[in-house]
Amino acid sequence: MRDEQRSRMESGQGFIAALDQSGGSTPKALAAYGIDESRYDGDDEMFDLVHAMRTRIMTSPSFDDRVLGAILFEMTMDRKVEGVYTADYLWNEKRIVPFLKVDKGLADEADGVQLMKPMPELDALLERANERNIFGTKMRSVVNQANVTGIEAIVDQQFEVGLRILAAGLVPILEPEVSIDCPDKAEAEALLNEAIGSNLGRVPTGRKVMLKLTIPSEPNFYGNLIADPRVLRVVALSGGYSRDDANEKLALNNGMIASFSRALAEGLSDGQSQADFDATLDATIASIHEASCT
Repeated sequence: MRDEQRSRMESGQGFIAALDQSGGSTPKALAAYGIDESRYDGDDEMFDLVHAMRTRIMTSPSFDDRVLGAILFEMTMDRKVEGVYTADYLWNEKRIVPFLKVDKGLADEADGVQLMKPMPELDALLERANERNIFGTKMRSVVNQANVTGIEAIVDQQFEVGLRILAAGLVPILEPEVSIDCPDKAEAEALLNEAIGSNLGRVPTGRKVMLKLTIPSEPNFYGNLIADPRVLRVVALSGGYSRDDANEKLALNNGMIASFSRALAEGLSDGQSQADFDATLDATIASIHEASCT
């Protein structure tokens, strides 16, 4: 199974759906979906509603083989879709490769970046991920300024944790996001590209990592990373761009595929009929798929 998933992820035509909103971002995701805070009382009800939203997306006939993978929140991994654990549903029913968000959020900014908070329970989480048939993981940190010290620290942390994930038999998606509001975004991307290239030598022989990066200011700027044999795939986050803007920018980057969250759910609503929901999702998936196949 893992070999088949790796092959699909490496050479398949499509994109990754990010369905990994966690505690802090869930209320905003639900509000965009048409469910305000008056509809739920407490975290349990909130997470029930967001799982219902994700289930509606995953079980839609529009959520098909144009989607290569899906990134899940921990609670989503531990819940079921149509009677089976989410990862098993995605792979067995849709041939969509399951990933798990493993970071615990962002630390306060220092040296122009926000590192990941400590993850003391990572080993136990990775063990559960293997039990739930998860293929890989994702973890996010953020670059806000073109600060050499900060960017080197953020990349070092991503690779340090990524090596632990590789040792557990999973494929890490390293996500050092450059904020689209970074005042010197192109310079930050140049520093980031150099730091990632320097750290790829830490990847054990025969193993590969994935990278999730902000769509660069200069098209095809990450072509060297896309071509690197130690990189399974380079995927793009929408980063606050509208879906149309994100698609337009992504299409200029050959070999880079989408991994959109908010842009994927844009236009979907709890109040839509199933037919309207499926049609809206189909149009969204078609546009992101097209932008990812350049």
